[in-house]
Amino acid sequence: MAKSLNPGAAKLRYVCNACGADAPKWQGQCADCGEWNTLVETTTSKPKARAGSFSVERSAVRRLDEITGEDTERVPTGLSELDRVLGGGIVPGAVILIGGDPGIGKSTLLLQALAALEGRVNTLYVTGEESLTQVSLRARRLGLPRLDLPVLAETGLETILDTLTRTRPGFVVLDSIQTLYTDALDAAPGSVSQLRECAAQLVRYAKGKGCTIVLVGHVTKEGAIAGPRVLEHMVDTVLYFEQDVGSRYRIVRAVKNRFGAVNEMGVFAMTDVGLKEVSNPSALFLSRHEQPVPGSVITVTRQGSRPLLVEVQALVDATQGSNPRRVALGLEGNRLAMLLAVLHRHAGIALGDQDVFANVVGGMRIQETAADLPLLLAALSSFRGKPVPNDTVVFGEVGLAGEIRPVQAGEERLQEAAKHGFKRAIVPEANKPRKNVKLDLEVIAVQRLTQALDAI
Repeated sequence: MAKSLNPGAAKLRYVCNACGADAPKWQGQCADCGEWNTLVETTTSKPKARAGSFSVERSAVRRLDEITGEDTERVPTGLSELDRVLGGGIVPGAVILIGGDPGIGKSTLLLQALAALEGRVNTLYVTGEESLTQVSLRARRLGLPRLDLPVLAETGLETILDTLTRTRPGFVVLDSIQTLYTDALDAAPGSVSQLRECAAQLVRYAKGKGCTIVLVGHVTKEGAIAGPRVLEHMVDTVLYFEQDVGSRYRIVRAVKNRFGAVNEMGVFAMTDVGLKEVSNPSALFLSRHEQPVPGSVITVTRQGSRPLLVEVQALVDATQGSNPRRVALGLEGNRLAMLLAVLHRHAGIALGDQDVFANVVGGMRIQETAADLPLLLAALSSFRGKPVPNDTVVFGEVGLAGEIRPVQAGEERLQEAAKHGFKRAIVPEANKPRKNVKLDLEVIAVQRLTQALDAI
């Protein structure tokens, strides 16, 4: 085939949404990351000259021992739950990516943070999805403490960078990254190439000028941030907004943070005047039944650096079909099946002809193994019809040999339980508090699953 006479003509390429790798032709599986059906068609052409680009001073090679180890001073946002997720406040030069379902409150939370920061840090809110009138109406509806916030409605990256260079703000919100485009590429806004190039230039600006930039990202129907996965690797912090269906509570969780703990969590309540911080999240995930009910056990999970009391519920019922069901909400389904096998092998309690449904109250997701023992006790309580006392808290990992293994931060979990009025705790032997630690609750340390069943 004859070559094209126009060397700058657009060429078709196929780019992977998961890893950003490109291929000359479409194929079902990406050869780099192995994901299926992630290659999308895009056009590439000879890059144009970048108009309005900013200059960054060249960096010199330095020795680590010549660089001072002083911690960068963080700036509190004024929202303590958001500061907790960020690791104590915003860091100059950091790039933060926040994603969540449509209408969950991403723009509302960031607008409230801007209003709390204005006066201490120069801010700028760049909107590519709303008009300035819409942003003003939302700010007035939220009753923000101050309305003199700088706002820019723009989607051209070069114009935004020129504005940032002239005004030099310290905290910038871009809502959203999928609406931005650069003149250097012919691809449509939101495409893989545009997202990657726009994010790269914004990260370069943030690091060079010491400006904190927050990028709002759309999510796919699977709940992941839309665009190439390389976008999450480029930024410093990735936050996800989560919501239980039908609930007014919102959870902001950090899945990546170069300046703080991963899996840290902040809890907010959506009201008619915006998001309000929840100072005692443990109260949200406890039913506090007046009388003990079968199938309910209280445990202490750990979300980032925060111990949190949650209620694990189980329902065991005779199966109506040939195959018993194992359903887990907020817990790992495969681990539920494994724990039921351990219960049968080492305690002699068979649930092979029973449907087992497990749930964590309040829509919380528990990803640690400390919920193993409370899950088994909740299932046994429902199966026998005998409730676990309301003043008892349980945590511990269950091994395949029937042993109860320790979990991290055992003393902090016990202190959190004692603070909320619990009187008894069943914990692994290795998590038994030291003699010099005084707690206002009875601690029963167990080594085997059979010992835990006898104690309950």
